[in-house]
Amino acid sequence: MFILFLFCRNLQPDHRQTFSTMIIYQIFTRLYGNPTTSNVPNGTLEENGAAKMNGFTTDVLKRIKDFGFSHVWFTGLIEHATQTDYSRYGIAQDHPWVVKGKAGSPYAIKDYYDIDPDLAERVEDRMQEFEELVVRTHKAGLKMIIDFVPNHVARQYHSDAAPKGTEDLGMGDDSELHFSTDNNFYYCWGEPLHTDNFASKGVEFPYLEHPAKATGNDQFAAWPGRNDWYETIKLNYGIDYCGGGSKHFAPTPSTWHKMVNILLFWASKGVDAFRCDMVEMVPVEFWHYAIAKVKRAYPHIDFIAEVYNPDLYRSYIHEGGFDYLYDKVGLYDTLRAVVCRQSAAASITHAWQATDDIKNHMLYFLENHDEQRIASDFFCGNPTEALPALVTATFMGTNPVMIYAGQELGERGMDEEGFSGRDGRTTIFDYWSPESLRKLAQLPSPKARSKKLATEEILTPTERELYDYYHHILTLRTTHPAFIYGLFYDLMYVNYDGSEGFNPGRHYAFLRRSEDEIILVVANFSDQEAAMGVRIPAHAYDFLSLPEGTFPVKDVISKERLKLTFVRDGYSKVHVPANGTVALSYRLK
Repeated sequence: MFILFLFCRNLQPDHRQTFSTMIIYQIFTRLYGNPTTSNVPNGTLEENGAAKMNGFTTDVLKRIKDFGFSHVWFTGLIEHATQTDYSRYGIAQDHPWVVKGKAGSPYAIKDYYDIDPDLAERVEDRMQEFEELVVRTHKAGLKMIIDFVPNHVARQYHSDAAPKGTEDLGMGDDSELHFSTDNNFYYCWGEPLHTDNFASKGVEFPYLEHPAKATGNDQFAAWPGRNDWYETIKLNYGIDYCGGGSKHFAPTPSTWHKMVNILLFWASKGVDAFRCDMVEMVPVEFWHYAIAKVKRAYPHIDFIAEVYNPDLYRSYIHEGGFDYLYDKVGLYDTLRAVVCRQSAAASITHAWQATDDIKNHMLYFLENHDEQRIASDFFCGNPTEALPALVTATFMGTNPVMIYAGQELGERGMDEEGFSGRDGRTTIFDYWSPESLRKLAQLPSPKARSKKLATEEILTPTERELYDYYHHILTLRTTHPAFIYGLFYDLMYVNYDGSEGFNPGRHYAFLRRSEDEIILVVANFSDQEAAMGVRIPAHAYDFLSLPEGTFPVKDVISKERLKLTFVRDGYSKVHVPANGTVALSYRLK
């Protein structure tokens, strides 16, 4: 039986179990609301501008909260390498050969203790502006997530903002040793860094690094290629990769102490959660050590892992201490394949079953800064085709869901911004101003009295329809007990035969049940409307205490009132629009 139950059989929420109304809004901070519209390919900060932390006003944050979000992940807040010259503010200039794009990657951290100067109205007040953003975020009823990038730093890493007495990364390293637990970096035995594979033309002075440090994507030779993370250097957590991968964790490596201090520094600023980059490239033993230390001081803080190896999932939860993990190679890949007609809708069952025992720890999403936009030519081109996937990911579990800013307007990501080519992604390397992100920053709260007129002036009819749909789905997710903590029952195992018009290649069905509500959800991944019978087995009736008979129901998505017949081992007749979903709710008396 393909069944998942999350709470005790009397259908009352068991608060010993994990369930979440965490709905994350990922914002690429440099781009969101950037008012400059010139969009010069490979443009400078002066040409293309950048959004500022002060632009996230009380009104902007209230719109985000009222849309249905509980957390904002402000991506790219910490200072990273850039080709923009901030030397007049005491910030060392980066060599352009080791910066990707004019703006630079937010994952090439240059100073773990500072805020990126691009994001400040007054560069000299950037930390104060960040602290004020934390206060505004909390006052709006939102929690703040920031990045923690543990595996690598910028080639020219140096902290000029660290608290007094803090030893910088790399300070005291013995560069004549490839590996030492006292070193923060790995060194290439006196070999200089060879830049031939990635150096750009037109630079008077070459970039010199001697000896070469190992590159962030585990390139331990001195010849990184253009497709390597050549702008970063790998941090040493006590594993001798060139010595057979032997682990040296006692005494505690220097890097462990320094990175925990960084986490505690940002936690003290009021941050509520860390999205941890490329977690599986850092040993789980470090996470066990670090997360325990942070949570002893700040028990409320959540840790979210970007991890792609399913074999490590349970280790990072049970041993490492992570609260949530990306469900990228599971549900994301499956839903994308279903939307793109490369896989059957029935495969969704196998995706959630693979993480059934840890499902409440899995973070569901359809977009983030690494993935191609739904509306891009590389995904499905039409954002409405992915709406069944949105509803499925949002309604099927009690775990967190994430939306990437612009997704709710159908951002296509098809600009050729500069270093980031025409790849279906929104650039993280260039100064740019996507129109969708400018519009979002201007929108009123969905609860504002003037909402309709103002929204109609800003959005096209197509954008407005998509925006309203996203808002409606997120609102349902956070207001219906059946979706917040209810039981989940996958119906696919009795609907594989394709009878009664149900097509397991394009249709996906499940039940949610709380103490006072039953919801039948049927998603149609086809561009053809479908009239079908969904079989509900006798086991579901027994397990969920379902009634039998014909009852008035409401489709909570369309708000249409209908009648639905529940028949043990029989078929409930439903009609589902093309690229649509019904969620038929029956309120128990």
